[in-house]
Amino acid sequence: MNLVVATYAAYAAISLAVTFWVARTLHHTGARFLVDVMNGDSDLADTVNHLLVIGFWLVNAGFVALALRISGPVPDVRAAIEELAMKLGMVLLVLGGMHFANLIALNKIRRSRHQERQDAIAPAPIPFDSATLA
Repeated sequence: MNLVVATYAAYAAISLAVTFWVARTLHHTGARFLVDVMNGDSDLADTVNHLLVIGFWLVNAGFVALALRISGPVPDVRAAIEELAMKLGMVLLVLGGMHFANLIALNKIRRSRHQERQDAIAPAPIPFDSATLA
């Protein structure tokens, strides 16, 4: 087996293993946050959680597949390790970027839902009439 094929195999295996671990961790630890985002609707939160994991997998597996190609020769083990590190770094940056994008989007939804709830229970403002003060 030449170094390019070995690098491909290591890249695919490590990238997909890290993607699996991150998706599983986010699925388990994000469940409580999603229940809060969905105003206590745990069924909806669970459904959204599963959909987020599916989307997470599709985007990351697609990125891993697209970034698989090595453009130049890999003459020695050092070059293979450098290629592998570069590709894994890109995967980790994409994973982190997706995670923060999801957090930002979900936090916006959470804030708007909490604001809607506050508006619904807040008392109506008393109109101010300057004529009554005079």
